[in-house]
Amino acid sequence: MRNGNPGFFAGKLDELVSWGRLHSLWPFPYGTACCAIEFMSTESARYDLSRLGSEFVRFTPRQADVLAVSGTITFKQAPILKRIYEQMMEPKWVISMGACACSGGFYNCYCTVPGIDRIIPVDVYIGGCPSRPEAFFDAMLDLQEKVKNQSYMQERKKKLIEQWATILERIEKKVGDEA
Repeated sequence: MRNGNPGFFAGKLDELVSWGRLHSLWPFPYGTACCAIEFMSTESARYDLSRLGSEFVRFTPRQADVLAVSGTITFKQAPILKRIYEQMMEPKWVISMGACACSGGFYNCYCTVPGIDRIIPVDVYIGGCPSRPEAFFDAMLDLQEKVKNQSYMQERKKKLIEQWATILERIEKKVGDEA
């Protein structure tokens, strides 16, 4: 890295990884209400989500990149949603689909979570009740733009620094215990 610019190899690797991530965002649908039906229609021939490289809807969090939460989430479901999010591999993104997932919807009761951003971080919000399949396409395009602007090499550097800091803390603690 010279003058703040990555070298040829690192720059090209970053572009390659970004391109691969950009065109292979595989969603995991977590649908609980009418928005889930609208999400299902994105796979039909009329809308054809495969144009964006997202035709492989995965029903296991370990193979998905995007968690598409659609519908009302109750406090009883919140730990399940958090566990599914934690089981997803990095990098992972979340789309909150519909008024119920974004803000609790028109439900003003003790059992409804007023927005899933209180449980997990959300990258893209889709409004509406229910939100249309076209809105999901717009959200995927927004997410692709976000992915395109991320740097794999910077993320990797940050993780390595965190790992080394943890290792050094453990070594210092061990040396301090022995002394």
